[in-house]
Amino acid sequence: MRLAVLVSYGVTSGVAAAAPSESAASTSGSAASASGSAASTSGVVSAPASEPSEGVANDALARIIDRPHTVAELEAGIIALPNAPISPGQRGGDTPLVGKIGRGDATMQTGIHVLYRWSRDYAIGAGAIFAPSPTSDEQYGGLTALRRTHARSYFFLGMEGRYVPLHYKYFEAWVGLSAGAVIIADRFTTEAGSEVPAILGTRDVTIRTEGFALGAQGGGTYYLSENWLAGANLRGYHWILPDTPRCSAIGDCATLGGSVLVLELGLTIGYRLPL
Repeated sequence: MRLAVLVSYGVTSGVAAAAPSESAASTSGSAASASGSAASTSGVVSAPASEPSEGVANDALARIIDRPHTVAELEAGIIALPNAPISPGQRGGDTPLVGKIGRGDATMQTGIHVLYRWSRDYAIGAGAIFAPSPTSDEQYGGLTALRRTHARSYFFLGMEGRYVPLHYKYFEAWVGLSAGAVIIADRFTTEAGSEVPAILGTRDVTIRTEGFALGAQGGGTYYLSENWLAGANLRGYHWILPDTPRCSAIGDCATLGGSVLVLELGLTIGYRLPL
């Protein structure tokens, strides 16, 4: 009888001891599963971000150009008249860094353009371009005893329109037309002789010639930031001037007339103002 009781007690104790072990194993398994899940979550969070796609740059440009805005551009470059020297003794002109260009006249030019752009593809505006340092012929007149010089400067004021067919990241390419008025000033100066009061006359005579300018242009623009942009452009003009030149009382005449071919190359820096 006592033996039966002892055997029954031993079996009961073994079952009771086994139950906590299974519970501990289950708890340990749950902890391991939770740890694995945390590790998986941690792996997702710490994964490196993917590189920006090409579409991000295109979207950034779209946000800039899709909104109506104005642009003011400053330009510096070269103007060349390949078939129109200022005199037989001065051909090719004189430009910074480049020097002489062809057998006509060439000099530095500067200007400003103000454009209104109401959509991503079209812009319209106005511009003014002039030559601040015209080339000159110091031997004009051909007499060593009477030293004279001749210089010719240019001024253009007109309208322009641009069509922008190419948009790639922060770069654009455009084409357009331009038309307006052009003024050419031929200045003849006598260097010899003594100074006299202005009431008695001046040493220089300026003859102005007015005409029309029609041209085509093309260029590219790169957006340095949301507001600042840089670019380059190339223009070709056809100047239409009077066939009969004006002359002064002493026989100095305008050196341009009729149809004149003009080429312009410029670099620009601009500021964009959203509306």
